[in-house]
Amino acid sequence: MPNSSSISEFLLLPLADTRQLQLLHFWLLLGIYLAALLGNGLISTAVACDRRLHTPMYFFLLNLAFLDLGCISTTLLKAMANALWDTRAISYAGCAAQLFFFVFFLAADFSLLTIMSYDRYVAICKPLHYGTLMDSRACATMAAAAWGAGLLNSLLHTASTFSLSLCQGNVVNQFFCEIPQIIKLSCSVFYLRELVLLIFSASLAFGCFVFVVVSYVQIFMAVLRMPSEQGRHKAFSTCLPHLAVVSLFVITAFFAYLKPPSISSPLLDLTVALVYTVVPPTLNPLIYSMRNREIKHALRKVLQYSVFVLQ
Repeated sequence: MPNSSSISEFLLLPLADTRQLQLLHFWLLLGIYLAALLGNGLISTAVACDRRLHTPMYFFLLNLAFLDLGCISTTLLKAMANALWDTRAISYAGCAAQLFFFVFFLAADFSLLTIMSYDRYVAICKPLHYGTLMDSRACATMAAAAWGAGLLNSLLHTASTFSLSLCQGNVVNQFFCEIPQIIKLSCSVFYLRELVLLIFSASLAFGCFVFVVVSYVQIFMAVLRMPSEQGRHKAFSTCLPHLAVVSLFVITAFFAYLKPPSISSPLLDLTVALVYTVVPPTLNPLIYSMRNREIKHALRKVLQYSVFVLQ
């Protein structure tokens, strides 16, 4: 039986069995990736170019756009390349790098979503203290903490996962290198160490999720006291989709990493992974900014300037 020292590459789960379906999946994934790239790219451009958007909310939104692009690029680009070239292979080092960057972007992304819920809570429930609590130094510190939390999580999980002895072959039953699927290849009792680390990380993530829910409950209570019906509608139309996507992200990620092995199947694992890796980065631009007047105004200015320069 092979061990980790003799494995030079892993075989990922193919998205389809026939060449025609592989190419179809390639074009579908390409469309999704380009939509995410366009949405997050427009947000980044608007926030970077318009000084009126240099506020805490848009600063965090800019960070979220970068993290979403990193997260979806880490998984989809390799999946698209494999589908296009009709291969399943990923090198051992490539698999380790993919897992490292995916966990990094995923953990930092969720940390930032938690911070953004706090930002909205302070803005709506404590507006008089907003300038003090969310000054530039505090925002930079919180953003750095989110990126740092992602880096720490990534280092711990990657080191723990790839220190295991792998003797159950090299076939990863997922379209990217996912921790639970790598653990399944282990024959070492030390896999329990990674399981404990996963449970600890999940506990922290659940605590963040509770914080997000409590923050939005407070926001909703404050919104219901607003005299303006238009203001209530605007707040609800922004906050409810945000909470829905965060909930979908957390529930599917928890299911992927903590579900019992008895209910695992390739199709179920693939579906769940696609939901928590693809849906949030693609929908976040629509939820947070494409319906935002300030973002739309900034994008019009950028486009008008681009047309003027080209002329």
